[in-house]
Amino acid sequence: MSRLTAPEPEAIPDGAKGILDAIQKHFGFAPGMFNTLAANPAVLEIVATLQRSIAKLLDAKTRHTIALAISRTNGCDYCQALHTFVSSELGGMSSDDIELALNGSSTDPRRAAVARFVQRVAETRGQVGDADLAAIRGAGYTDSEILAIVTVTVVFLLTNYLNNVNKTVVDVPAPSPKAA
Repeated sequence: MSRLTAPEPEAIPDGAKGILDAIQKHFGFAPGMFNTLAANPAVLEIVATLQRSIAKLLDAKTRHTIALAISRTNGCDYCQALHTFVSSELGGMSSDDIELALNGSSTDPRRAAVARFVQRVAETRGQVGDADLAAIRGAGYTDSEILAIVTVTVVFLLTNYLNNVNKTVVDVPAPSPKAA
């Protein structure tokens, strides 16, 4: 059972209704995390704005890889379920790529480097070593892209923390089976 209370549908503050409608349209359902955040429309707006903003950073599969790696590193069951669904249904990632990302890797060497780097960012609370930076640079990432990687990571850390504090009940549908 979630520890924070989501407002009943008729009690959702006006400032949150439009945001929840847009989220429902995007995902095809309203994930419980967002329903809980609707208890504070300003928080819901901040999270939704950050998530829309990071869509401008990096390619989608790299963002999904970051989300999956960070969610597993932080032990956020809710985020792992949601990002597995999104990566599969909206992001075009295979179940193998999703499993690799959850474990800090990828079939793509650049994304594998990103997954390992963001795990180090989370594990060290941002105090990565010179070797960590050398590894991500060695995979071909520029300092500008590293800034984007860290920014995307922090946005997913935020939702991991919100859902871990809440112990949000997983209400995310399983991804549809795909032909191999």
